[in-house]
Amino acid sequence: MDRARFAEFLRTRREALQPEDAGLPRGQRRRTRGLRREEVAVLSDMSIDYYTRLEQPRGPHPSEQMLSALARGLRLSLEERGHLFQLAGYATPRRSADSGHVNPGMLRIFDGLRDAAAQVVSPLGETLLQTRLSVALIGDESVHTGLARSLHHRWFTEPATRLIHPEQDRAEQSRVIVADLLGSYTRDGPGSRAGAIVDALLAASPEFAELWHEHPVPGPYCAAKRFVHPQVGVLELNCQRLIDPDQSQQLVVYTATPGSSSHARLELLSVLGPVTDSWAAQS
Repeated sequence: MDRARFAEFLRTRREALQPEDAGLPRGQRRRTRGLRREEVAVLSDMSIDYYTRLEQPRGPHPSEQMLSALARGLRLSLEERGHLFQLAGYATPRRSADSGHVNPGMLRIFDGLRDAAAQVVSPLGETLLQTRLSVALIGDESVHTGLARSLHHRWFTEPATRLIHPEQDRAEQSRVIVADLLGSYTRDGPGSRAGAIVDALLAASPEFAELWHEHPVPGPYCAAKRFVHPQVGVLELNCQRLIDPDQSQQLVVYTATPGSSSHARLELLSVLGPVTDSWAAQS
């Protein structure tokens, strides 16, 4: 690891990043060029002391997970992310749609939606980022690991996953999920992560296998959905989806028609916030 150049790279990228780029207020007394160290630490989900030691440089050798967090916090491009990994002594991460790296442009849009029910997901249904209201609506999807990171996998292997939608809507949701997964499998091939999920589901779920062999084709790109929430009841929400052309990641935003009962319930959720005990009780 080239600690001196690694620290210098962190500092230059921190100083080049403006508060507005990360969805932070500038304030009237800001004297620091770019972001403060503590702001980068918060954006990267690490302690201020840990980040400060990396930039001095006297910190520990960061793990690949920490490097990914730094790349996200500093809004690095794929090329900059690869350079960061090389400076830390790692091979450049594979550039693929399932890398988990969120494009800086997508992050800037996401930062402007902090009060909305928004999330960034991969084509395999893996949630990469969620707003507070998204967590309140559908639960914290960052807790899953392995194949279970994919909603497509959980839908057919964990029955509690389906409780978020009314029973009469679940058959159509199953078909939509299989169609989405089929699209990823066709694009990426059997040796991809999509292929691993398909193989696992063919072995584990007769329902999935039956739908898979029907070759379903996606219908409306992001149709309206109904959600069943343990605290506020049923919400009928519209879905808007923005596709990132570089990595095929999707920014998904759920909204309610103004003046509707669902709009009032979504506003109530924004006040209540994430309540994990209620989700645990429902599951």
